[in-house]
Amino acid sequence: MQRLVLFLALVSAASADGIQAFGYRWSVPYASDWELSRENGLEVLRMLVARPQETPRRPIQFALAETPPLLKVTLEAEVKRLGSSLILVYAWRDSTHFNYAHLSVDEAKKQPVHNGIFHVYGGERVRISPEDGPGALPSAGDWYRVRLVYDGTKGEVRVLVNGKPNPSLRAIDLSLGAGRVGIGSFFERALFRNVKIHAQAEP
Repeated sequence: MQRLVLFLALVSAASADGIQAFGYRWSVPYASDWELSRENGLEVLRMLVARPQETPRRPIQFALAETPPLLKVTLEAEVKRLGSSLILVYAWRDSTHFNYAHLSVDEAKKQPVHNGIFHVYGGERVRISPEDGPGALPSAGDWYRVRLVYDGTKGEVRVLVNGKPNPSLRAIDLSLGAGRVGIGSFFERALFRNVKIHAQAEP
């Protein structure tokens, strides 16, 4: 009976217009693309399906926290890539205006469209961070602690992986200001757990 109750609770967490996880409701393109489970007592959100957008080239497959626009926010999570990369979205205003951090096994100098901060403003994504630094997620089998810190008053974002900064994952963009945050991937699948949002809403 206990397993049945848990199963029904997890199924009810997904609906046509969103999913419930980590104490937040999340907007997603397709709720069936996501699976919420428990492992060792922790909620784990799994991306089951990768849905890349070819034209214009920008990510569409991410879960967006249903919060007010956030001017200053810290997004924390433990993440595991199931391919070579995943993303953290921030300053999201709408589906064509947002920024994101792409965390990858690749070094940006070898793959400039990987492992960096990217800007979407009505068209294709554009890199806005340096190409220096190592790949953020070198091992496919490991969980990584990630921390994205965004200050919209300065337009500054930085991402730490296992507590370490990376020049590839720091940028400034003053065009968007307050927005929402999300988790997902550009064109692959990923796992997320212990997701926390510490935020200051736009005044």
